[in-house]
Amino acid sequence: MKYLMKQLMLSACTFTLLGNINFASADITSDTEKLLNWAENTYPEFFPSRRATQSLEPWLYRFYPETNTYAGVNKNDNGVYVLGGPWGNNPTFIDSLPGLIEHIANSGGNSNITACNTDHVPAGFSYSQSGNVVTVTTNGECIEIPSDTNFCETPAQPTQTGISVLSTSNVTSSVWNGITFNLNLPINPFESFIGSTQHCTINAPAEQANLVVNSDICMDVTTQLEDSLTVLIARGIATVSPPITLATKSTSSSQSVADCFSTAADTIHDAFTNEVWIKQNGAFVKVSN
Repeated sequence: MKYLMKQLMLSACTFTLLGNINFASADITSDTEKLLNWAENTYPEFFPSRRATQSLEPWLYRFYPETNTYAGVNKNDNGVYVLGGPWGNNPTFIDSLPGLIEHIANSGGNSNITACNTDHVPAGFSYSQSGNVVTVTTNGECIEIPSDTNFCETPAQPTQTGISVLSTSNVTSSVWNGITFNLNLPINPFESFIGSTQHCTINAPAEQANLVVNSDICMDVTTQLEDSLTVLIARGIATVSPPITLATKSTSSSQSVADCFSTAADTIHDAFTNEVWIKQNGAFVKVSN
């Protein structure tokens, strides 16, 4: 259970932007993030800053105060619209969501937050970027824990960049709700995960060298813990009042290094070859390619 917990820690007038197919909610969320990131990267004159995606049923949208412009997707019809700025006061239909996603794929367009691959962003997560600072949040909601807890995955690199970046992640706050221990334990196993880890990336993108990633997320871990807590509950050691949630805040900062293998990193990843190493008994051991 402690390993599982460590994995959990480490890791109204509006508008639209995309079509006419019923996608699963997670697919719509992921494709909307991809689309709006691409729009920010491709048309900065209209969408000049990194903004978090907001939700107001049936819309997923972003607002750009610099240009007084909205861009978003209507989940009912998967249509993409813009409002404000050069488009005026009436929502303007651009294309279907599938149509624009296909256009991005065919054009080789960049749909990522700079230095973060958000193509498979979990439903309920919002990403934004200002300068070299990326913010990841669940907007105060507690969501089902995603299978991938890497909140700012390094995009695969088509060529060797020759840049090595060491990232230090610090969990600064950890708050549990829905579970209470009935014994005066010297160490609460559910409060022992505040701390730091280090990861080093070989052939990292240049934008990652001074990147800061701040996360403020809440996850519902009831399903993941219910079996593990059965014995504790039966013995009266713990009292559970579902849902069990874990709210964490963390900060990750990066810096360039000469050689990942000469650092105190816990893990190493080559963004060009996709090779991965983990530290075991003081040495790095290759675990995948």
